[in-house]
Amino acid sequence: MTVADASPTASRDKRAARLDAVIDEAIRNEVIVGAVVLVAEEGETVYRRAAGYADREAGRRIAENTIFRLASVTKPLVAVAALSLAEAGVISLDDPVTRFLPEFRPKLADGSEPVITLRHLLTHTSGLIYGYDKSAGISEGLDQPGRGMAENLAKIAAQPLAFAPGTSWAYSVGIDVLGAVLEKATGLSLPEIVARRVTVPLGLADTAFLPTDRDRLATAYADGDPRPTPMAAHQPVQGKAGLLTFAPDRNFDPGSFPSGGAGMFGTAGDILAFLEAMRRGGAPVLSAASLELLARNAIGNFDTTVPGRGFSLGWSITYDPGAGASPFSPGTWQWGGVYGHSWFVDPVRKLSVVSFSNTAVAGVNGPYPDAIRAAVYG
Repeated sequence: MTVADASPTASRDKRAARLDAVIDEAIRNEVIVGAVVLVAEEGETVYRRAAGYADREAGRRIAENTIFRLASVTKPLVAVAALSLAEAGVISLDDPVTRFLPEFRPKLADGSEPVITLRHLLTHTSGLIYGYDKSAGISEGLDQPGRGMAENLAKIAAQPLAFAPGTSWAYSVGIDVLGAVLEKATGLSLPEIVARRVTVPLGLADTAFLPTDRDRLATAYADGDPRPTPMAAHQPVQGKAGLLTFAPDRNFDPGSFPSGGAGMFGTAGDILAFLEAMRRGGAPVLSAASLELLARNAIGNFDTTVPGRGFSLGWSITYDPGAGASPFSPGTWQWGGVYGHSWFVDPVRKLSVVSFSNTAVAGVNGPYPDAIRAAVYG
């Protein structure tokens, strides 16, 4: 290897070529319809690519400022808002949910009523789940336009908990419940809370519970054969753990509750700016002490379905990369959104990567996001 080959510029050029090849192949083969991929290293955006279509049928190309439905990319923003309110003394992470929602009292299968804390909600150790039986009528934040918060909370509370809080891990509707808690604690709507505590201080101009410019909103696509299809008003899609139901226009119905788990819109650039602010220590929205709660595994060795991966108060934490055959450094943060997004932050390498698409679920689970990750690390 020559000195030139070993330079940071040469290394980044090779990474860019690998990423271009992955994106080009996925679009050419119609695995995904459109993509925005951004890479920041040591605080500098070193790769940016917008490719494919925001609306294939209309011939509208995707752009770096295209707005996407964020799905679970919403959760970290709401988690940071909650930690900000905890710093301000408005809530405590160890408060019981019933302090704010006295009627929210789900029980265990034996009929006993355990205490669920805000910390349980944030770490997905509450005993709540995703994937309730359809007969329960629970909205998971992606579906059922017009469903209000009070009705949804009552339906969640009517279902038995999957386990005693604090004894296991299950990805869940807990952040939707947390959103209701934050509204009661502050007297503000969840969109107002997230704006005041997170998006406005960080200058995230295009991240909100409604798109700031509907003309820039990407059409949502569902995996299909031979190619993805535009989502219908009520669109079933086979997910990793079962059938998902999308209602891509739910937020435009004013009766829909603001989903803390899945309800926001935003751009890849805004989310990269958010992640970089967190990687640098959380200012101006969080203290270093609160950021530490996001940066370390908070659930011990509970099974998250991925070996070597735990969960903090906002996203997954890879504590043993070797166990999951991952290229990540120990301590890497990661999550995504089921409308077609993935992201990770490798604090050791000072690396933040945002991969957005408008294709569910190929953009978040499967060969495409795996190939993006592999291309970044080489």
